[in-house]
Amino acid sequence: MAASPLHILGDENDNFHFERKLRSQGLQCVAGTDEVGRGPLAGPVVASCVSLPDDCDPTPFLDSKAIPEERRQYLAKILKDNGACIGIGVVSHRRIDTINILQASLLAMKLAVFNHAALSGKNVDFLLVDGNFEIPINIQQLALKKGENKSGSIAAASIIAKVYRDRIMESLHHRFPQYGFISNKGYPTKSHRQAIASFGPCPVHRLTFKGVREFVA
Repeated sequence: MAASPLHILGDENDNFHFERKLRSQGLQCVAGTDEVGRGPLAGPVVASCVSLPDDCDPTPFLDSKAIPEERRQYLAKILKDNGACIGIGVVSHRRIDTINILQASLLAMKLAVFNHAALSGKNVDFLLVDGNFEIPINIQQLALKKGENKSGSIAAASIIAKVYRDRIMESLHHRFPQYGFISNKGYPTKSHRQAIASFGPCPVHRLTFKGVREFVA
């Protein structure tokens, strides 16, 4: 659904500008959503939807890819301990193979928004979405390219999604240790690609992805 209260111009020095502007227009629950896991050859794509409390300092929240793992885990705990409302959406590798990674990413974000409402009891009034595409949901929204650097809510969602997905991949490592998921998280590192060539795909690989499909019997 197209955004209406807008022409909001961002402020590169203020990563809470969009949230503050929207709240000043009477929108009570402004949330950010982001996904993690579009590029890996294995595992799910995971999204999070996060609305930050009014008194939250958004400055520590940056793109999850730019933050060391221990710092991400610390910030995820800070968010949960300080009243951020959080929803998670997970779309499996099988579903990714069925509908493609873009549609799976949008679906994961949609599920994250639904779960945010279910867990927090708060309907999202306006959604800030990382990337070029709005998600298929009847909520006013704004897609922001490189949104993690423009919105504290999107950055927080990126951190939550990354920590959640990393834990999934660490769990999968114990089932399929030969692929090194605990370190590569399913991404196409050289050692991961070599493992696929040696052992073939495992049950959690994305069979339609280049680097995997060549080894499907």
